[in-house]
Amino acid sequence: MGVLEALLARRSVRAYSGETVPAEKLNQVLAAGLASASGRGRQPWELLLVTDKAQLEHLSHARVAGAGMLAGAEAAIVVLGNEHVSDTWIEDCSIAMANMHLAASDLGLGSCWIQGRMREAAEGVSTESYVFDALNVPADQGLRLEAMLSLGMPAAAPQGRELQDLPWEKVHDEEF
Repeated sequence: MGVLEALLARRSVRAYSGETVPAEKLNQVLAAGLASASGRGRQPWELLLVTDKAQLEHLSHARVAGAGMLAGAEAAIVVLGNEHVSDTWIEDCSIAMANMHLAASDLGLGSCWIQGRMREAAEGVSTESYVFDALNVPADQGLRLEAMLSLGMPAAAPQGRELQDLPWEKVHDEEF
């Protein structure tokens, strides 16, 4: 499958079958993140793999809304960026997230990007604080939460996009 075909096939998946995700596939998704481009090659990300079902359930409450699929996921990858390593940590972590999201789809896995940065859990606690507390992330090393990627075998096969259905009106030629 070519890159464009893979991009068109990729969809966010929020419902999982409960079938075990092979460790080899999880490692390939992680490799896609580690192989990502980063500004000046600094690689400011840290990837935290979570497979414990109780921990995934707990993380499903890391946002007021939008993280519930973690309760049914087989795994999650928490993407942290080190703001002391690079001033482009947000962009670099986003590239790693996108690459892992695409790799998961290519491997037949369902995945969903769960934004963490600048989001809130219940009672006004930041999603970042909630996740850091849950996963024992040190608070004094410049680490920041970018996002979490839920992973599992999809409960249903989502339909991909068609090239002609893309929002071509967003492309401007020469001038806006």
